[in-house]
Amino acid sequence: MGKAEQRELASRLAVLLAHLLKWRHQPQLRGKSWRDTIAIQRKSVARRLNAAPSLKTTSKDPAWQEDVWLDALKESIGETGLDASAFPETCPWSMSQALDPEFWPED
Repeated sequence: MGKAEQRELASRLAVLLAHLLKWRHQPQLRGKSWRDTIAIQRKSVARRLNAAPSLKTTSKDPAWQEDVWLDALKESIGETGLDASAFPETCPWSMSQALDPEFWPED
């Protein structure tokens, strides 16, 4: 797959991870909007991975995952106003957890 598809996957996964972080770290602000965004991004990432099997290889690359995580952290810090130290340095969830519609990170 092309670089555009990889960027799109990275962008959607970063948004998903950022919202999971916000869900975990700001439980008092949980609402329908966040729940909807998480559901939409999960479906979008899953569709892209199913439509383009070569993206599955990309998504398993540790360097790629780290870049996505850093994007998610940056977004989360900017949107929450929390200090970077409030968040884990590495993603605490596996790809399968993040994409699981039944998974909701708690405090």
